[in-house]
Amino acid sequence: MNPNLLDAMVLKGVLISVTVRYWRARKKLKPEDLGLSDDQINDRLISLGHKRLVPRDCLKELALIEGRAHACVEENTFPFLNGVARYLPNPKLETVTAKLESLKHDFESARADFLSRYADFRREALQEWRETAIRLANDPERTAAVIEGAFPSPDAMEHHFGFHVNLFQVAVPNVPTGELVALGTQREVIAAREDAVRSARQEIDSSCREFIADCTATLREQTAALCSDMLETISSTGSVHQKTLNRLVKFIDHFRELNFVNDTEMETQLEQVRDEFLQRSAGEYRDSDPARQGLVKGLTALRQSAAQMAEADTRSVVESFGQVGRRRFSLAA
Repeated sequence: MNPNLLDAMVLKGVLISVTVRYWRARKKLKPEDLGLSDDQINDRLISLGHKRLVPRDCLKELALIEGRAHACVEENTFPFLNGVARYLPNPKLETVTAKLESLKHDFESARADFLSRYADFRREALQEWRETAIRLANDPERTAAVIEGAFPSPDAMEHHFGFHVNLFQVAVPNVPTGELVALGTQREVIAAREDAVRSARQEIDSSCREFIADCTATLREQTAALCSDMLETISSTGSVHQKTLNRLVKFIDHFRELNFVNDTEMETQLEQVRDEFLQRSAGEYRDSDPARQGLVKGLTALRQSAAQMAEADTRSVVESFGQVGRRRFSLAA
């Protein structure tokens, strides 16, 4: 077991969890809600399922903000412990937190706007549902009452909204002292807790190893995928556009900021590509067949190398990363 892996992870980044919560305006209908019995509904043909209580557009802005928040996090992090949280490398910390703070402000504005119009949304939606119930339900009054009951009161709506960003770090448990344990059982309890801590350390170490290896492979796979996209674009258009070159410039910078594992081999290759092929403009490539062919050859070689490296053994990267953990530190609360 390498006891420094977790320390290195703590040194190189933080865990982030983002939760966006808002009223989803959905109600799962049951047969009795429509005044029907279970045997009147053919499950093979009809699914009552979740129905919208208000038009989609009423919540469109909140849904858009939620999507942008999760996209921001996913683009700049790695899933940790099966997605329990996301690992955010330090170079991305300021950018991501600033973006999320801006989105939180947008969320608060959208929430205030929705709540200010909620009474009108509720009244209009209930009227539309009453009209629908008359056409579809055996007992329209009952259906309308069920739908009306699914709408929270205006006073309670505030509790259905929240935008929360949590930053934290994973740590192994310590062996607790036994001052509060009865003297007769102190030794046995401490021994049991020592075993539990030892087991937890081993499990976290194994998770860290797998996580670091996965992150290394992911960044290499992304490199190969980008090269494939660029080569396909060049082939399909028969030309080189500045937008295509800019994608590679942006990716190299993005790779460097996400490369908390210190994958020097892949980063070195990317920097070599930057020096060799990104000093020319798209216009220069369009005006020179040899230069364009050289770019295609360079991207092809990088794609092949990145794909091979993604499948290679990453133990050396993991072990090298663990050396960073020799710098132990305490994070101020």
